[in-house]
Amino acid sequence: MTLLALCQINPWVGHLSYNLGKIKDYLKRCQEQQVDLVIFPECAISGYPLEDLVLKPHFLEKVESIIYDLVQATHHSSTAVLIGAPWVQSGQIVNAALFIAKGEIQSVIAKHILPNYGVFDEKRIFQPGPLSTPLLFQGIQLGIMICEDMWFAEPARHLQQQGAEVLVVLNGSPFDLTKQSRRHEHAKLRVQQTSLPLIYVNLVGGQDHLVFDGRSFVMASDQTLVTVLPAFTESLALVKVRKEHDKVLIQATNPQPFLPEDKIGLLYNALVMGLKDYVTKNGFDGVLLGLSGGVDSALVAAIAVDALGADRVSCVMMPSPYTSDESLQDAQAIRDFLETSYDSLSIVPAITAYTTILQDKFIGKPVDITEENIQSRARGMILMALSNKTGWMVLSTGNKSEMAVGYATLYGDMCGGYNPLKDVYKTQVFALAQWRNAHYYENFLGPKGQVMPERVISKPPSAELKPNQKDQDSLPDYTTLDAILQDLIEEDLSIEEIVKKGYTMPEVSKIYRLLERAEYKRRQSPPGPKITVRSLTAERRYPITNGFLLNL
Repeated sequence: MTLLALCQINPWVGHLSYNLGKIKDYLKRCQEQQVDLVIFPECAISGYPLEDLVLKPHFLEKVESIIYDLVQATHHSSTAVLIGAPWVQSGQIVNAALFIAKGEIQSVIAKHILPNYGVFDEKRIFQPGPLSTPLLFQGIQLGIMICEDMWFAEPARHLQQQGAEVLVVLNGSPFDLTKQSRRHEHAKLRVQQTSLPLIYVNLVGGQDHLVFDGRSFVMASDQTLVTVLPAFTESLALVKVRKEHDKVLIQATNPQPFLPEDKIGLLYNALVMGLKDYVTKNGFDGVLLGLSGGVDSALVAAIAVDALGADRVSCVMMPSPYTSDESLQDAQAIRDFLETSYDSLSIVPAITAYTTILQDKFIGKPVDITEENIQSRARGMILMALSNKTGWMVLSTGNKSEMAVGYATLYGDMCGGYNPLKDVYKTQVFALAQWRNAHYYENFLGPKGQVMPERVISKPPSAELKPNQKDQDSLPDYTTLDAILQDLIEEDLSIEEIVKKGYTMPEVSKIYRLLERAEYKRRQSPPGPKITVRSLTAERRYPITNGFLLNL
């Protein structure tokens, strides 16, 4: 019987000494439990994705030095290590799995299929490795693959033909709401095609615009799940592997019950982890946000408190002449629920100053969106001034629906270092707010129970930049808007195809034009966590100067 450990860890991109310390801690725990082989995820030693950092020779030299430090930790141990790392092999940079045992790097397996779509750009920085041969470990032939290799038939088929008895996959697979079902689907295809069990070990943690959810798993040769590790938390799982009549059987030492997925809960936890890691790994002491009394800023405040704690979140209400008493009351109630620091700073003096400066230039011109944007930019200036003075980072609070159609002000409500809702549609914002009012997880640092008044969720959304303003004055209702946007963004459907679903040509055409014309704004927006199948920045890159609109 061979004892394997699946180590689902949260590395820090580029912080090699931090990652090494974490990996050594897990290795020590496994050595104490007499584990035979410890399996870490893709690029666990360096973090992932590395982008152009991996092209620095000095960085790769440091990676090699850190790896050899880890090698020494196996010198007098019977516990071997399989770990992902960028590596220089025959003068080429590869995305590798290193097999380390008895004080030596005994094998280097390079990733064969390099993803070059969506958020992935690996062909730019890595060279593909050849189809690998199995690794013999304690009488069992391990077929090692790295992430994308599992999503295609050839690597697994080749390993099986070469005598592999277990497939082992090291992964840096980022979260979206459909990703786990797709992982399981492809794992089943590989198991079905080879009749071999499969071990899948994934990263966890936030990295810029990506969140890694973990949810590592083991699948038996009959395609049933042996064990699944938790989402959005570091975890260690032990599995026993034994051969019986030339067939490899895998058994979890402490199997957990398989519970139905709470998709809204997963989404909320992804946003919490993404924000927490972005703030912590970038060294910010806390965050600031403009609290309007609306659902978007209320949700961002709740996410921030759950991620960082109330003492690291500062909310600022910035009323204008158009701010309703209801919004003032709701903002104060949100603050009371979350117990954050709270300031109310009127932007009226700033509006007066700007209009005085510009009055001669505005003579004879009607009041329009210019005056609305002045209000938004005055708020942005206040938040950025507070950020500069305190060192706390500003959170932007715009959602994906607004960012898609350009209903956000450059250098105003778009300012900030990070936007937790950047890839969250408005309909999802409502669902998340309702979910958080009714649910609490032990990893949250915020209060149990309600985090915002129900009125914040149910009242008609408004930017409150002019009298009696409502979002739906110029947009379809959000259910319709989000459905059309998803068809345009995630499905890449044409206007005509969407109209056939029952929408009108004018409303679809309007949303399409708004989506395309807002590209220049999105290029200047802060990062935020990807949670949908196709985010608006990394996975949807359209030219700003785009004459295709003239053909419609």
